[in-house]
Amino acid sequence: MKIKSFIKYLSLGGVFSLLVACGGGGGGSSADSPVATPMTPAPVMMSYTVNVNNLTHNQPLSPLAVVMHSEQLQVWEIGMSASVGLETLAESGDPASLLAELPEADVYSSQPGSGIIAPGMSEEISLTFEEQAAVRFTVLTMMVNTNDAFAGVQQVDVSGLGVGESMTMNAPTYDAGTESNSETIDSIPGPAAGGEGFNATRDDVDYISRHPGVVTQADGYVASALDESHRFNDPGLRVTVTRTE
Repeated sequence: MKIKSFIKYLSLGGVFSLLVACGGGGGGSSADSPVATPMTPAPVMMSYTVNVNNLTHNQPLSPLAVVMHSEQLQVWEIGMSASVGLETLAESGDPASLLAELPEADVYSSQPGSGIIAPGMSEEISLTFEEQAAVRFTVLTMMVNTNDAFAGVQQVDVSGLGVGESMTMNAPTYDAGTESNSETIDSIPGPAAGGEGFNATRDDVDYISRHPGVVTQADGYVASALDESHRFNDPGLRVTVTRTE
């Protein structure tokens, strides 16, 4: 072999070796190449703030029960018996049992309030959950200087709210129908009496209705622990829901 041809052969061989080492010409194994993992898109979230203002003169409100939920969920119905969770909230002011009994499949987000809401005061609660096509809203609370009165709104459609938009509504007051409205010192859990809260015995009509209001000592009911300051008219509270995300 001539010297020039030999040098050319060596040069070509070096290039070929370099191509093989670098996987040139498509000869590299796919097993040696990194495989891209598909990215899972982050879920789209929705957020709302709920502001509840106590409109009464002397009826502190119990910790709230706030729920964002499907169209199917209904927490109470006029003329029907209260659930045990609703009875517990309406007699003792504790929302935990009510929130725990709600069907998980229908609840997008729920949260109890942080504490008592004094007359004239308010509380704001934020809820965030994965985006849903239809969103309903429910909030309720006990008027603690009563036997079993609760105020609230339910199944409010907030699906149409855009980010930054709000909806304000007034909430009526209901009688759970689970405890007689005796107004006695041993049967009202609020500061007006300091009596018992939940009692599993149902000694009233056992159906939910609009509350007739309290009687009080001022109206001649001598057994009542309440006075004229504890009277209330509807609405008991004002609720504002704002879409924030």
